[in-house]
Amino acid sequence: MRILHTSDWHLGQHFIGKTRHVEHQAFLSWLIEQISLHAVDAVIVAGDIFDTGAPPSYARELYNHLVVELHRTGAQLVILGGNHDSVATLAESKSLLACLNTQVVPCVSDTLDEQIGVLPQRNGQPGAILCAIPFIRPRDVLQSQAGQSAQDKQQSLQEAIGLHYQALYQLASAKRDALGGNLPIIATGHLTTVGASASESVREIYVGSLEAFPTSAFPPADYIALGHIHRPQKVGGFEHIRYCGSPIALSFDEAQQSKEVLLVDLNENGLIAVTPLPVPRFQALASLRGNLEELALAIGHTAQQGTAAQPVWLEMVVHGDDYLTDLQTRIQAMTEGLPVEVLRIRRERGSNSASLHSAAMETLDELTPYDVFAKRLEQEELTDALKSQLEQRYCTIVRGLQEENA
Repeated sequence: MRILHTSDWHLGQHFIGKTRHVEHQAFLSWLIEQISLHAVDAVIVAGDIFDTGAPPSYARELYNHLVVELHRTGAQLVILGGNHDSVATLAESKSLLACLNTQVVPCVSDTLDEQIGVLPQRNGQPGAILCAIPFIRPRDVLQSQAGQSAQDKQQSLQEAIGLHYQALYQLASAKRDALGGNLPIIATGHLTTVGASASESVREIYVGSLEAFPTSAFPPADYIALGHIHRPQKVGGFEHIRYCGSPIALSFDEAQQSKEVLLVDLNENGLIAVTPLPVPRFQALASLRGNLEELALAIGHTAQQGTAAQPVWLEMVVHGDDYLTDLQTRIQAMTEGLPVEVLRIRRERGSNSASLHSAAMETLDELTPYDVFAKRLEQEELTDALKSQLEQRYCTIVRGLQEENA
């Protein structure tokens, strides 16, 4: 049995005013080629298919196109909901996509049996038992109790998630016994585990409730396919518990990461091998740090990775406490005529210490959400047009939330 483990596509992401449409389209085309080339039996996408709960139309189109193209390869597709995904958005096409050999699990089911499935091999024979576990929202497994401390809530949520995994594993074991007792069991998940190394673009999902899930609480599945952390890694040093990471860099601190998907081979004895497949870089981006002299040299070197048709996206982090009012103009002069595009300019945190100190006496109670956003925006060296665009988008989001809660 061979599965391909991927996650955290974040289709529809806007990256500092830039769409990732072309990159995602190139990645999905490459993915289809790999599925056919390596004769993959099943593809597991462990959450965060989309970047937002209301993805743009082109992101939905990419998603639907992938399902159709993957169906033609003969491989089974399993889609798990992540913390960025809307349950309603994934669920709306669940029945339709089932006709195209695609299982969609947008959220924890009321009936646990619905999260247990059999992954077939290409010859139609059962290849593995799947515990299909999406992002678990606290309300899915836990009832709030009055008088609980923050520590009590954290412990209760951790235990509830662990019990959910164990209950599904028991059902999977019973399913395996009914089918002859010689199939591997695969589990999934979309959460942070103890010791996992995250990046800037990873959103905290259990704020104030659960920092990380211990590996000891996972059931003894033969392979556990995880999503949410964008850096590919083994968990706790275990070969069979893996984050595959995101296929493209979703923040500048991921720019130097090697992105990959995982080929996972199993048989009746369990896990055979995990083989990383490096994902090509479809858009070069880099974070450059230093004073203006150092940045000028770094820009020249980095520009060699770009072309006129596809310039390198840059983040510039300026060192030093000298406050230059014409910083943006200077950097623009450095990049003139080079195949690079500066998306963000920011100063080292130290240069903002004075302004932060002067605002130390302010509290959130004294500020509106718009005030907080405006103060944060002041710390970024962005064009007026981009600032205006971000402000408009933020105001739209806040108004929508306020209307929902009215």
